[in-house]
Amino acid sequence: MKEFRANDGQVGGPFEDARLLLLTTTGARSGRPHTTILGYYPDGDRTLVVGSAGGSPKHPDWYHNLLARPVATVETGLFTYPAKAVVLRGPERDDVFGRLVEANAGWGDYQTRTTRVIPVVALVPEPGLPGGGGSLADMLVRIHLSFRRELALIRKEVAASGTLGAQLRVNCLTMCQGLHYHHTGESTGLFPGIVAQHPELSELIAALNAEHEQIAVLLKELEQLVSTPAPDLLTKVDRLIALLTAHLDREEAELLPHL
Repeated sequence: MKEFRANDGQVGGPFEDARLLLLTTTGARSGRPHTTILGYYPDGDRTLVVGSAGGSPKHPDWYHNLLARPVATVETGLFTYPAKAVVLRGPERDDVFGRLVEANAGWGDYQTRTTRVIPVVALVPEPGLPGGGGSLADMLVRIHLSFRRELALIRKEVAASGTLGAQLRVNCLTMCQGLHYHHTGESTGLFPGIVAQHPELSELIAALNAEHEQIAVLLKELEQLVSTPAPDLLTKVDRLIALLTAHLDREEAELLPHL
């Protein structure tokens, strides 16, 4: 956990490229905070975690804690936010677990080692902005870094996959949704505020908005490719990464001094 927090959510070794988070629950018996590091999967507006406990016959403590009090604090390394925990049950749990097994056969191996049904929990962020500390400029840099990291992971997953599995499609669509939401927020909220205070930046903001439109077109194309996989998916991902990286670099270089 020290390495995770010291390096903004990144660790070395076998988990270097893993999606990891810190989950803090309240002890069902002790009432004290209990923090554990878990792998996670994007799932639209929520995040999925799995109570595998390495195939142990008993559910992990964090899961028992969430059953008693279904709220938690999530740390991604870049952001911290409160979340509601929803245990997936019945067909929904089975369908989701099936796609996670497709993405990582290890989950299926853990299930074969135990008679209990390995739980899947959705962490749904509570309304409000996530915390990360620092100024508006710091927040923008953290948001940009989160997109850079996720795109790098998706690029690696697409390059390594022989076929586009269900979870990888969800990863791509979640990232597209997040970018669309972020750019809409910038264009309708952040940018008008900057122009109001710095009219001299009007041309720059217009250019950044035009880049948002270019990226939106590419995101739509990517979403269509994900829904109907095509051989040029990796090419499209690389094009998005190049365009988005140049856009984020330009935003940071031009706007951070004014935030």
